[in-house]
Amino acid sequence: MKAKYKGVLDLGEQLAIANGDVKEENGILHVTGTAKNQYEKNLLWDKIKEIGGESPTDIMANIEVADTSVFANHTVVKGETLGKISKKYYGKSGKYNAIFEANTNILKNPDAIQIGQELVIPNL
Repeated sequence: MKAKYKGVLDLGEQLAIANGDVKEENGILHVTGTAKNQYEKNLLWDKIKEIGGESPTDIMANIEVADTSVFANHTVVKGETLGKISKKYYGKSGKYNAIFEANTNILKNPDAIQIGQELVIPNL
């Protein structure tokens, strides 16, 4: 099972999942750990479903979330806009204003974000 779900385990390492543990018992892979935020937990679940199907029966995952007050944290990189960031996290660019409103402590204009800024991506 570990070989089948190697992509999930690799992603867990890449995301630095805290308290991660993986055990295989009776043909079922048991995965536990704590993601930094809901977005990272969702990434893990998406990878599990990509490999095992919509309702896999050969893996049991119990992923906690360390910070439930935000959906994610994001560092602005070259070429990004709030619309692009919104599309990445929410699937819709039109929700950019929610990101702007959550970051008015560092943003004065939704069209003027800067590389390296650390943005809070709020729960919607």
